[in-house]
Amino acid sequence: MFETLTERLGETLDGLTRRGTLREEDVTAALREVRIALLEADVALSVVRDLISTISEKAVGQDVLKSITPGQMVIKIVHDHLIDLLGSETIDINLNAPAPIVIMLVGLQGTGKTTTTAKLARHLYEKKNKKVMMASLDVRRPAAQEQLRILGDQVLIPSLDIKFGETPLAIAERALDKGRLEGYEVVLLDTAGRLSVDEEMMEEARLIKEKTSPLEVLLVADSMTGQDAVNTGKAFNDVLGLTGIILTRIDGDARGGAALSMRAITGCPIKLLGTGEQLDALELFHPDRIVNRMLGMGDVVGLVEKAQELVDEDQAKKAAAKLQKGEFDLEDMVDQLRQVKKMGGMGGIMTMLPGVGKIQKQMSQHNIDDGLIGRQEAIILSMTPNERHKPAMIKASRKRRIAAGSGTSVQEINKLLKQFQQMQSMMKKMKKTGGRMPSLGGGPGGMLPPGFGR
Repeated sequence: MFETLTERLGETLDGLTRRGTLREEDVTAALREVRIALLEADVALSVVRDLISTISEKAVGQDVLKSITPGQMVIKIVHDHLIDLLGSETIDINLNAPAPIVIMLVGLQGTGKTTTTAKLARHLYEKKNKKVMMASLDVRRPAAQEQLRILGDQVLIPSLDIKFGETPLAIAERALDKGRLEGYEVVLLDTAGRLSVDEEMMEEARLIKEKTSPLEVLLVADSMTGQDAVNTGKAFNDVLGLTGIILTRIDGDARGGAALSMRAITGCPIKLLGTGEQLDALELFHPDRIVNRMLGMGDVVGLVEKAQELVDEDQAKKAAAKLQKGEFDLEDMVDQLRQVKKMGGMGGIMTMLPGVGKIQKQMSQHNIDDGLIGRQEAIILSMTPNERHKPAMIKASRKRRIAAGSGTSVQEINKLLKQFQQMQSMMKKMKKTGGRMPSLGGGPGGMLPPGFGR
């Protein structure tokens, strides 16, 4: 998300920081580029116009132009106003009410509403320790209720049993009754969608809201639809009074315009982001972190949190101990590659590191991508356990066998072994100097995982 915008903004704002002094026309020209970048990212024209006007007022002031670091001052102004645009604070799902708390999910068909319902159920159960039940109110889309039941089985969250012939309103009432009787703390209502906004759908949603009094009415919107998502948000908000927005498929949206426009136009906070197809790919929306990533400043806090959540601590300690003793082998290397994959691959990690644009350029020059992780993993898995522990025994005939088994080339195996030797050499030097090797180190500055050096 925001890849295109990050690249354009990075180039423009870097140009300002390279200048010792700034003239008003320099700032004006830079803001013109920022305006174009935002419009190309599919941010609504009215939002761009207001944002640039506000930034311009402060950025061309004498305090900025005559400051010691005028370029940095302009970046700070852009940074602060983008955060204001997205909402200055993280707003979590509201659970401050007597049980059962009703959360109603609305949106158009095809936005990932049913999958998001299951993701949210898992989020509330695992992160908030809530007893959750789901109910599908979609009686129009074939097998919609069955889809939610199957997803519920996958995330170990119960869904309301299906009774054919019921109306959505009757299903909602039955879900609430069961929630009260069986002690559920949260009841999630997955409402029906349409291909486009229509009066019948809105009236049905309005009646369900009136009958169930949900604490949260969350719009599930597909970020890849750009301005259509914003228009949909406005239509739903006008009728239902939304309390929040969940943006889905942000991993597939390089522009990010919907996120920047949604808050400003609907006035509703973006609460959660769907970051992938997996049922655990749902995360809180942090405006400050998003803006930092957008401006190439990274999200180190988010990266650390993700590592703490996904990386096995005991395994990491064992790997660190082996590193310090110089006993790190290819078995450990494949474990490290798997940890990188769990954290979203190289792409997921890179977007959270400062200077992302420059790092990604270096990676592309060395053909470092998520495909490389898969190929290196395949190479190591095609080795025998003995070969993984003693790579020095891998000679020509073994390399040909490993290449055939992994679908790679002997050249790729040579490169992997050379990188492994470089790692071992570096570890021996660090051991002598009393240095410490991070568990996800190995590349320049310890930023890249093992096996990703030159």
